[in-house]
Amino acid sequence: MNDGGPDHDVLADAKKLQPLLTRLRRSLHRCPELAFHEHQTAGIIIEQLIKRDIPYDYGGEGQGVVGRLNCGDSDAPTIALRAEMDALPGEEHTGLIFSSQNKGRVHACGHDAHMAMLVGAAILLQQQPVAINTLLVFQPAEESGGGSRTVIETGLLDNVRAIFAGHVTHHYSLGEIMLGQGVVTAQSDRFEIRIQGKGGHGARPHEATDAVVIAASLVNTIQTLVAREVDPLHPAVVTIGEVHAGSAANVIAEEAVLSGSIRTTLSATRDRIHHGLQRMVSAFSALHDARVTMQITAGYPPVVNTEAEVELARKAAEQVVGQQGVKIMDYPSMGSEDFSFYLQKMPGCYVRFGARQKDQRFVPLHSPEFDIDEQVLPVGAAFFSQIARQAETLYQHRR
Repeated sequence: MNDGGPDHDVLADAKKLQPLLTRLRRSLHRCPELAFHEHQTAGIIIEQLIKRDIPYDYGGEGQGVVGRLNCGDSDAPTIALRAEMDALPGEEHTGLIFSSQNKGRVHACGHDAHMAMLVGAAILLQQQPVAINTLLVFQPAEESGGGSRTVIETGLLDNVRAIFAGHVTHHYSLGEIMLGQGVVTAQSDRFEIRIQGKGGHGARPHEATDAVVIAASLVNTIQTLVAREVDPLHPAVVTIGEVHAGSAANVIAEEAVLSGSIRTTLSATRDRIHHGLQRMVSAFSALHDARVTMQITAGYPPVVNTEAEVELARKAAEQVVGQQGVKIMDYPSMGSEDFSFYLQKMPGCYVRFGARQKDQRFVPLHSPEFDIDEQVLPVGAAFFSQIARQAETLYQHRR
């Protein structure tokens, strides 16, 4: 009986795959591709599936690759395990010998590791099959575009009982798996504010309406939304990430554009921020005699883990890293994840894998210097394989 410590056979079997998983992760790391253009990446994954006689569905560039581990019983429950294929725009500054060969693109969010983990889980499940069906979902465009919806629209997941995913992070150490119940990531929205003033000569400001001055004042005022209008117990972040204005040093800018993001975990907080932004935009328009307009675009909903699937994931994690390695989330991340769209359709659980040694320098996700300790690859592979084994017990019992 497992006393809460790790099942050494589980992780030992996965560790035998370390050389293979490392090679695969590095191969994927070298060829990062942006959202909906993961052609070479999909080809590498398909090659891995073909090599192992795993049937798959692929609709071409911009679509997901969905492998199928069939147990031979079409009436058996089906679960899904998900990894992302896309990379980020940017340049890599890791100095790794397998750094990105695609200029302006970089795997700075660990999706290369997630894909390798999922292939590793498939190998482990082939070695010791389970009596349920398992879909291996390699999806496009998590970073932008909500590629999970592309997979959902294929109908391939229509009969899935639950879906599971994980993400590497430096917030936890190697040998730790974090999970939480309920809301684990934030709602994200984007907004664009366009300021239309009146251009003029820098020597005669009285003849113009300076869009830059209005923009600068508006940026500062927007920061009071969270500081003074949101309950401090309710998480919220409003960020202005882009400011575009002006054409020359001696020209008063006629137009300025502010682009930003809103992160919230409660719908009431989200509504308050939306209304507050609109109020400020209207007020600045009247105050400065300028045309100030705003467009808000809804982003990814919160990831909301379901109770039974969190318990399933906890048991799987304990078998891999032991009770001491399972970390419970204290509060939601203000990041966002398009895994949320799956969870609007079916139960599931999203976890995080510690991916650095305790004495290793912390590097945040999306940094051009982000890298992982590759020993996390068999940990993730073992976890996903144990998810399927735990699901076999839970969902077969519920048939």
